[in-house]
Amino acid sequence: MWRLRNYLKPYFFIFVVTIALLFVQANAELALPDYMSRIVNNGIQQGGVEDAAPEVIRQSTMDKLFLFMSEDDQTMVLAHYTLAEAGTDAYDQALEKFPGIADEPVYLSGDVSSEELDALNPVMGKALLAVSGIQQMIDDPDAASQMTGALDLGFDPSMIPAGTDVFALLGSLPAAQRAQISSAIDEQFAALGDSMINQSAVSVVKTEYEALGVDPEKLQSQYIVRTGGQMLLISLLGGVMTVTVGYLAARVAAGVARDIRKAVFEKVESFSSTEFSKFSTASLITRSTNDVTQLQMVTFMMMRMVFYAPIMGVGGVIRAINKGANMWWIIALAVAILLSLIAIVFVIALPKFQRIQSLIDRLNLVTRENLSGMMVIRAFNKQAFEENRFEKANRDLTDNSLFVARVMVTMMPVMMFVMNGLSLLIIWVGAHQVAESTMQVGDMMAFLQYAMQIVFSFLMLSMMFIFLPRAAVSGDRIADVLETEIEILDPDKPEAFKSPFNATIEFENVAFKYPGAEDNVVQGITFTAQPGKTTAIIGSTGCGKSTVVNLIPRFYDVTEGRIKIDGTDIRMVRQTDLRDKIGYVPQKGMLFSGTIGSNLRYADENASDETLQEAAEIAQAMEFIQEKPEGFETEIAQGGSNVSGGQKQRLAIARALVKQPPIYIFDDSFSALDFKTDAALRKALQQKTGESTVLIVTQRVATVKNADQIIVLDQGKVVGKGTHSDLMETCQPYQEIALSQLSKEELS
Repeated sequence: MWRLRNYLKPYFFIFVVTIALLFVQANAELALPDYMSRIVNNGIQQGGVEDAAPEVIRQSTMDKLFLFMSEDDQTMVLAHYTLAEAGTDAYDQALEKFPGIADEPVYLSGDVSSEELDALNPVMGKALLAVSGIQQMIDDPDAASQMTGALDLGFDPSMIPAGTDVFALLGSLPAAQRAQISSAIDEQFAALGDSMINQSAVSVVKTEYEALGVDPEKLQSQYIVRTGGQMLLISLLGGVMTVTVGYLAARVAAGVARDIRKAVFEKVESFSSTEFSKFSTASLITRSTNDVTQLQMVTFMMMRMVFYAPIMGVGGVIRAINKGANMWWIIALAVAILLSLIAIVFVIALPKFQRIQSLIDRLNLVTRENLSGMMVIRAFNKQAFEENRFEKANRDLTDNSLFVARVMVTMMPVMMFVMNGLSLLIIWVGAHQVAESTMQVGDMMAFLQYAMQIVFSFLMLSMMFIFLPRAAVSGDRIADVLETEIEILDPDKPEAFKSPFNATIEFENVAFKYPGAEDNVVQGITFTAQPGKTTAIIGSTGCGKSTVVNLIPRFYDVTEGRIKIDGTDIRMVRQTDLRDKIGYVPQKGMLFSGTIGSNLRYADENASDETLQEAAEIAQAMEFIQEKPEGFETEIAQGGSNVSGGQKQRLAIARALVKQPPIYIFDDSFSALDFKTDAALRKALQQKTGESTVLIVTQRVATVKNADQIIVLDQGKVVGKGTHSDLMETCQPYQEIALSQLSKEELS
């Protein structure tokens, strides 16, 4: 596929946009488990309170908190809290949410960044827990001993006289003793960690909010609705990104496939017969259809998965470790198992993937031969043989595809088993950590979702490595066509034919051999074909007649010597300029799907109806055209299968006549015509092509009797040249051909 990378360049900008959108999509999907964790942790467990640092706190409570803070901590807290003043905008806004602030002075928090909040939460949380613990000891003296042991205050609260304000007493203690108490509390809370401190202190914050007139149920529902709404918006954003990326990926994939298919078609159009010998027709069809489809599919999958999977995988790992750093080994274990499974499948399925395309080639070849040779197959009663041949090709492809499908099918249950096992392991380990207060339930649930996302990311990436080999094979097959060197090229500095144009054709000691062959097919060919005259080439089968005339339009290039038209070597002019001067009728008349009129206008799309009719009359085709109800609008099936061989040849001749070129080449184009039609056609041709150079290849002596010049070939060499009467006297090979076809009376 790397060899076709240039076809992706026009879509580079869309690639960049797609990757950017994939980042947005991945981050949206990665954010959802975190929001779910917040709903569980903060919304359900913590009643909608997120932080240990409250938005509003009573001054009396804050004074108690200061007892358990160092001077630095107090300074940091006061930097973020200000004593509220009635009548200010901040006070009025807080009053709507916390109606109780009207009863006593309160502190309001200012704008606090996430980093500042992370630093503030443990400071406020530890102080709130300490104050709450002491308050519980005051409210429940029976639990005083347990609470004392838990908080390790450094004194026995039971020794404090009843009715004594404990917090006032603590405030009156020397600073060193208060610092000792704070240090003891810090040591105990250090084992919990900041997250658990924050979670534990939230209940104290809720109590503070209730004291300020906040409805706890309303606070919880508002948080869940707000966070759920954010999740919904993020999901909607992710959905929009998914649709957009899918659209862009489909557009790029279709565009790349279109461009490659067009390039293959244009390349094949420029092939000479030499290049066509390197690829079978069935293979070229497969390469321009099935192989291109493979590339289109993989291009789409690459844009959707190859870039998306790493983003999801890496992002998922980072977020999962943030939620449960001590469970990373679970994800590593699952990924290792999946990669091992993918590697096994890769080794087993890869050879089969690589073979699929060649098997499709074989099936197309057998099908094409069967359809095109149906009459021959029926004539020789070979239906059973062809069925067996097709069955073998079909069975080979089916067995290969089934093997790959079975291997791929086994992956899904194994993957589901691994994923379900992974889920159970995460829940089992996470439940123990929740019980030990080292992890929250929401974090465990988020970790589980992140683990699934990571596994799916590796699964998507691994699946691409299974499909890529087949696409790589298809890419190489297409690149082989596109990188085929064309042997017949236009010159760097082409010459132009002279004006006025003289259609004289000169062969000067021409020799030719097919690529890879050791011997020349034809050699020493020298003759001149003059305008206004007919030059016929005759000889036994396989003597090189068609090869000689195929050298004129440069279907092949001469190996030795040269061919000149109007005194110019044909290799020194553009192929289009050369072929514009030639009306070519091949041995096998080739018609295209469409109508009779569209086939005749293939030579000149602007030809008038009168020109078509005249050409058809000369080619002796009007008789059967007039018999058809739709005339020139009669439909022609693919390959001209709905007309006879003779009708096909006459239409091919008429097509060349519509072009009205200065040079006509008829390569055994009268073989399917009866003698009467042949004679009438040649007579009409002589009148129509009187000023043109006409070359006729044939095995019929009757066709060339009246030619101005006859070239006799034998084993690739010119063994006779002249008129019919001259050759009957001087050329034995010609005499043998003539006497084998006509009587002496007919030859005279």
